[in-house]
Amino acid sequence: MTTTPTSDTVTPLPGADESAVLAEVTEALHAVLPELGLEGTAITMDTRFVEDLDLESIDLVTLTGELGRRYGDRVDFPAFFASLELTEIIELSVGRMVHYIAGRPR
Repeated sequence: MTTTPTSDTVTPLPGADESAVLAEVTEALHAVLPELGLEGTAITMDTRFVEDLDLESIDLVTLTGELGRRYGDRVDFPAFFASLELTEIIELSVGRMVHYIAGRPR
């Protein structure tokens, strides 16, 4: 099955280690949002920030601030979120964010 990329689809760079990015996102979640009590919660590519982890918009801002600190200018989180509709933000999965991060030029 072939899919046509949309404007917000990011193709990961060859060799981009999405498992490492997933680990980084998980670590950032635990580091900046310890009050959520995520210890023991499996964070997977299918985990949704709002529906599954009960994050609020301020939590997403805090998380992306930490990820921005870790990844620097190569990952433009404001542009990423600006490209999403409200329903896409509400349904945002860890995997979609991981794909975006892994797909940025190094």
